[in-house]
Amino acid sequence: MKGIATDPSDSPRDSDDRRYMARALELAARGAGQVAPNPKVGAVIVQHGEIVGEGWHACYGGPHAEVNALAQASHRARGATAYVSLEPCNHTGQTPPCTEALIAAGVARVVYAVADPNPQAAGGADRLRAAGLIVECGPLADEARVLNAPFLFAARRTDRPFVTLKLAMSIDGGIVDASRGRGWLTGPEARTAVHAVRAEADAIAVGIGTVLADDPALTVREVAPPRVAPRRIVFDRYARLPLSSQLAQTARDIPLLLVTAGTNGTQEAALRALGVEILVSPSLAGALAALRTAGVHHLLIEGGAVLGSALMAAGLVDHLITFQAPVILGQGALSAFAALPAQQASTAPRFRVLAREALGSDLMTLYAVSGD
Repeated sequence: MKGIATDPSDSPRDSDDRRYMARALELAARGAGQVAPNPKVGAVIVQHGEIVGEGWHACYGGPHAEVNALAQASHRARGATAYVSLEPCNHTGQTPPCTEALIAAGVARVVYAVADPNPQAAGGADRLRAAGLIVECGPLADEARVLNAPFLFAARRTDRPFVTLKLAMSIDGGIVDASRGRGWLTGPEARTAVHAVRAEADAIAVGIGTVLADDPALTVREVAPPRVAPRRIVFDRYARLPLSSQLAQTARDIPLLLVTAGTNGTQEAALRALGVEILVSPSLAGALAALRTAGVHHLLIEGGAVLGSALMAAGLVDHLITFQAPVILGQGALSAFAALPAQQASTAPRFRVLAREALGSDLMTLYAVSGD
């Protein structure tokens, strides 16, 4: 997901601000999977057109991006401009306020992409201005919001997690061929990217149909392990999860939650004996509300045409990420959205494309679905 366009009407200073902020966002992304529930943040210190310090929030509870960048810049931070992908924090949590570190270092100007919505950490811009620094906001704000979309969503809403729906599909929108046999649609580069997406989620969910067809493990592999392994969730209305499945058999090692409308006593006892947690909820909205209460801020939905379509129809998907393989599955293939109500071409919702990237022979596209 690369490429940041420069508006030809930008002034030289605006162009520089965008360029240095783009670098701050690149640095911020390095904290993926290691800092949640905190945001990913990057910082760049620039003195006379030269980058003299860089840093990012590398691990939960560790020094923030600004502190790391200032440490690298040392005395060259005095009179410099600091570019930060998120408004510098103004409170003492597990680390001291970044605003005070910037002021103490003698930074003259601070440019940040988006305001911090956390009421405990907010107010950084005002504190910096009160100390006499020049403070500006806005360069690459859209890109910064995408980078920390689950964090920003969680700060505004507590009724449900931020939901990302991920689909691997053919050119004609099929997710399984007519034989319903198991097999990879996408290549190794796309599959590695999926694991990177998993590493940033608090929980990974599939429908029971996917479990019965594929017996997935829903673990993070092929990338650096996240600080906390995502919980695994199965939406299973009639509690049909096989006791012999990979998910059930590993429930004591990696948390597994079964979301169901109801269970019989024998099946429930057998699942609980394997370490499976059970959440009884009559609705998707109720289940998502319970997951948010349980600390799931970012929920990744990985499978099931029925589950994905139900969430889309209910307006419960925020980001849609597709991995499109250069194949056509043709007649009889299972469509990713076969269960969605019909739409007219003239009035069907048109999703905003946030990013596109070629991964080997496959194409990854990230769409904004909700208005949040």
